Amino acid sequence: MDVAKTTERLHEERVGHRFKGLPPDAAERTLGELAAERRSLFDGGFTTPVLTLSAESLEHNLALMESYSEKYGLAFAPHGKTSMAPQLFARQLAYGAWGITAAVPTQVRVYRAFGVQRIFLANELVDAVALRWLAAELAADPDFRFACYVDSVRGVELMDAALADATRPLDVVVELGEEGGRTGVRGAAAATEVAEAVGAARHLRLVGVAGYEGEIPVKTQETVRDWLNRLVALTRDFDAAGRFADADEIILSAGGSGWFDTVAEVFQPVEATDFSKPLLKLLRSGAYITHDDGHYREITPFHDRIPQEGALQPAFRLWAQVVSKPEGALAFLNAGKRDASFDLGLPEPQVVRGTDGALRSAAGLTVTALSDQHAFVAIAPGAGLEIGEWVGLGLSHPCTAFDKWKLLPLVEADGTVTDYIRTFF
Repeated sequence: MDVAKTTERLHEERVGHRFKGLPPDAAERTLGELAAERRSLFDGGFTTPVLTLSAESLEHNLALMESYSEKYGLAFAPHGKTSMAPQLFARQLAYGAWGITAAVPTQVRVYRAFGVQRIFLANELVDAVALRWLAAELAADPDFRFACYVDSVRGVELMDAALADATRPLDVVVELGEEGGRTGVRGAAAATEVAEAVGAARHLRLVGVAGYEGEIPVKTQETVRDWLNRLVALTRDFDAAGRFADADEIILSAGGSGWFDTVAEVFQPVEATDFSKPLLKLLRSGAYITHDDGHYREITPFHDRIPQEGALQPAFRLWAQVVSKPEGALAFLNAGKRDASFDLGLPEPQVVRGTDGALRSAAGLTVTALSDQHAFVAIAPGAGLEIGEWVGLGLSHPCTAFDKWKLLPLVEADGTVTDYIRTFF
């Protein structure tokens, strides 16, 4: 299946009350019909709050990460948990992504429903029901490629038992962790035990080594570099010991959104010719697609460590309306925790649209708190804000912004809505 073609059927879904922010007068139209109308976000009947995506920023970010990955010889499997939006998966694949990364089996099911052919599950998988479903998917589609983490002998035993009737082996990579960190084996000796268990299993095939540097307890360029070097060394040791004998290629994978520059630095000089099989150096950053105006703005390597490589652009903007101003220096917007991410920083006022349609800077406005459906806005001396005006908010943390919205308008710089991005959380 072609992901771009399968996502086209999303345009056949009918608009209705299930989707926040859409024009009430568009009810019963399909999303395709509504997109074809190219309505204005501001006077086309949209209601607040409404979370939008910048069409131009999305394209910029997609192109930047494609060129960055190519420059450093990395395959790219962006983490789909960020958006859970198959239309964006299709764009990522069109911009050269090798496949899409998942975190849990339910995400894999969504990916497969829309035809994603290469999936890297960056997590352990010991659920027998999910494993049997996966075995059926692999049996039904010879072109479907899948790999997941393993980090324990017991996990290997549970997987092998659940796959007793499988007709294709399940590809796994040993996950390297760090003492005090998240999942993953603690050291080379434990990794070897797990690899030996995989070698003895009937229905598993060892194809690589991977991990996530973002969860090691102390993160500096030195500690991340050291951990990545140990990841590479473990891959070399396993290959020298013949542990990848049954693999078609060897996967070496790491890389979230905060340290992909160090991943590139360590992985680039690793020569494929040093290994017994073709080497797939796989990066998995996900938040880049929309970037943000908070947490990732500060931690992306493009911000301070590699600014010469380019800059990501924030693609989110949450529009909310001033509905109350009970005190001169305090106003309330009609968007809160149900609409905006808040776990890694509060929304950031950026622009105000007056009741006359004119735009002005939101300087002097600060969101100080969120309740379920309201944002508390402090108004500094000299800053104006009136009931009825719209405020455009920048958000922090894409993962917990996307999951609050089933549908997001894709908006061009002049406010024209050109498409609607459907999410599946």
